[in-house]
Amino acid sequence: ALGDVGARAKDLDGGGRFGPGLLGLQRVDKSRSTLAFRMDDRKQRIVVHADGGEGIAIFGWEVADADALDALAARLEAAGVKVVRGARALADERFVTDLIVVSDPLGNRLEIFHGPEVASDPFAPGRPISGFRTGPLGLGHVVFNVESVDVIDKAMPFYRDLLGFRLTDYYSHPFEARFLHVNPRHHSLAFIKTGKNAVHHLMMEVFSFDDMGQGYDIALGNDQVATSLGRHTSDFITSFYAFT
Repeated sequence: ALGDVGARAKDLDGGGRFGPGLLGLQRVDKSRSTLAFRMDDRKQRIVVHADGGEGIAIFGWEVADADALDALAARLEAAGVKVVRGARALADERFVTDLIVVSDPLGNRLEIFHGPEVASDPFAPGRPISGFRTGPLGLGHVVFNVESVDVIDKAMPFYRDLLGFRLTDYYSHPFEARFLHVNPRHHSLAFIKTGKNAVHHLMMEVFSFDDMGQGYDIALGNDQVATSLGRHTSDFITSFYAFT
């Protein structure tokens, strides 16, 4: 599952409002340069680092247990992929038992972990919502812009043959796209050809249409709607896209 993400930002002012106020996340930690958020019983799911950058810098993928992590590390190393075992300090910072760090063919930092810590207190959303659909499905999905089909072809063997992702769906109109799953969610990762290499979006799923609709109203009021309400023909999710 997509377990957690680490985002980059120029400052923390916008994230402090956007996370709880629009999305409904619970802010659990703030320092001079970081913000951390919960969305369920996990101690943290999203961390924002104000390092002057932008986009998502860290993708945390969760595996079942220590044996699964060791088997995956061995398979990656046998294929010539550099694998770094995460230090104890890094595991503690991520609130996980153990992790490895690798880079995908596009240069993205992947932290593959097991044993996430669960919080002792219940999730308290930043605005009144019924909650997020996570659990074994993970926090949601991530979609990458890619420059060309060649970039998709470069990434697919790594995710399919080495990490074990499976192709769910694909299409070539109005653009080339590949959707990959690692659990019952339609996709946890996708690639779309848009002419540039960057993160396109991170998806979070709420339990009710009202939760989503109220978020849409807030985004409209803040002039943050990127794409208006619609329903996908692949996973049938009704959603809107918001600018962070």
